[in-house]
Amino acid sequence: MIRALAQIALNGLGVVLAAHLVPGIHYSGNILNLLLTGLVIGALNLLVKPLVTLLSLPIIVLTLGLFYLAINGLMLWVASALLSGLEIDGCLPAILGGLVLGLFNWLVRAFTTK
Repeated sequence: MIRALAQIALNGLGVVLAAHLVPGIHYSGNILNLLLTGLVIGALNLLVKPLVTLLSLPIIVLTLGLFYLAINGLMLWVASALLSGLEIDGCLPAILGGLVLGLFNWLVRAFTTK
């Protein structure tokens, strides 16, 4: 339970980091909106992303894994369509934001797992 809440909060912080680093991603909202953003991204990554990844597996293999960046960007774009405080201006900012969010989550896991 605590791990899930921490992951929600870290997803929200990753979105704020992506909004600061990537031009074209805009986030506006309070702490509750940030937690809702983290929850939506976590739910998309848990429920939708595995199906999209499975369906696009041939493309992922052909591009040697680079298409996975597009899938991360797609998940971030879908989250922005569902949330009012998150806006993404196009495809490239979504892909770069997905990359930032993925790297942030990877770094957090690298320092927190035993």
